[in-house]
Amino acid sequence: MISKDVIIIGGGAAGFFAAINIAEQRPDLEVAILERGKEGLTKVKISGGGRCNVTHAEFIPSELVQNYPRGNKELLGPFHQFMTGDTIAWFEAHGVALKIEDDGRMFPESNSSQTIIDCFLSTAAQHHVAVHYNHAVRAITPKGTGFVIETTQGVFTSKSVVVATGSNPKMWQMLTHLGHRVAAPVPSLFTFNCDDARLKTIPGVVAQNVSIRVLDTDLSSEGPLLITHWGMSAPSVLKLSAFGALELAKCGYNFKIEVNFIQESLETCSATLKALKLDLAKKNVYKSTPFDLPKRLWHQLVIAVGMTEETRWADMNRNQLEGLASQLTQAVFKITGKSTFKDEFVTAGGVALKEVNFKTFESKYVNNLYFAGEVLNIDAVTGGFNFQNAWTGAFIAAKSICATL
Repeated sequence: MISKDVIIIGGGAAGFFAAINIAEQRPDLEVAILERGKEGLTKVKISGGGRCNVTHAEFIPSELVQNYPRGNKELLGPFHQFMTGDTIAWFEAHGVALKIEDDGRMFPESNSSQTIIDCFLSTAAQHHVAVHYNHAVRAITPKGTGFVIETTQGVFTSKSVVVATGSNPKMWQMLTHLGHRVAAPVPSLFTFNCDDARLKTIPGVVAQNVSIRVLDTDLSSEGPLLITHWGMSAPSVLKLSAFGALELAKCGYNFKIEVNFIQESLETCSATLKALKLDLAKKNVYKSTPFDLPKRLWHQLVIAVGMTEETRWADMNRNQLEGLASQLTQAVFKITGKSTFKDEFVTAGGVALKEVNFKTFESKYVNNLYFAGEVLNIDAVTGGFNFQNAWTGAFIAAKSICATL
């Protein structure tokens, strides 16, 4: 049996961040990380296409929380304690400079997630944090004021435990035995599968500023839309998938969306097309590219209303004009499934938020039991927000542990 002051369950971003902050604030405490795999920080490694999207350049707590479909109310207070600016300062103090990209995402200047991994591993070693790999936790048992933790490799005791396992069904099951409720996990941050003739020949096309809504719901979003080999992706779709995670799961990921490719009303678009019919009378509709649309997308919308490459603007009949206006502003697509966004699997679900004290990230039911990261029912849109939740929760949990032990 190995005794430690603090056991961190989970060797991911939140786990290492919590362990390092405890060790730095209280060098007298013995801290250990239990990681079920043969290596940790695997999600850090693949984040941002291997560059690690550390956080997002949003510095106002009330604005930052708008990016969390679940957890937005609960995170407002914590973000006043530790948020984006603190994250930047923390990494710079540990030798990792971050940069801001045009869309607000923040990455290490090295453009490599290995920089973050090396920072965590070297800092943890420097502060004598013990990292035990291949230690899958089998049971967490409160004993006195502390815990007994059984793993596949042995038994540990500790005064405090931080659960930072991410979306782990086995860990959630253990936590239910400790009295916690767990919201059933469903996928978040996914792309849409769509087998539509208008899209099949144009993978790689990006419409920069569209609005999308899911028919028969209140779900909508705006932003870039990427046509893929399997359907649709990019921020507009990913935001819809995050905020609609529960509703879209209930319908089995079979639903219809309406896309406005030009962010104009049907009436305004129709008026513009009528003007173009006069101004460009002798020119081919197919070869025109109004509304700043990608040429290949425009071509497919023109074909969809029955025109050919030879149709002139003057020859466009009323039905074709109205049909084209509808394709531009009210195009309906049938979604027939989902695909994981790159390798970054995110779920909605986890420990019920009402059962956590967000001033400390401690369980309201079990003393000295803390949570950090996606083990809680918190998730965010893409762009570094999920990591910011991990840093914030881990830091506040570490601070609370250091103040109480």
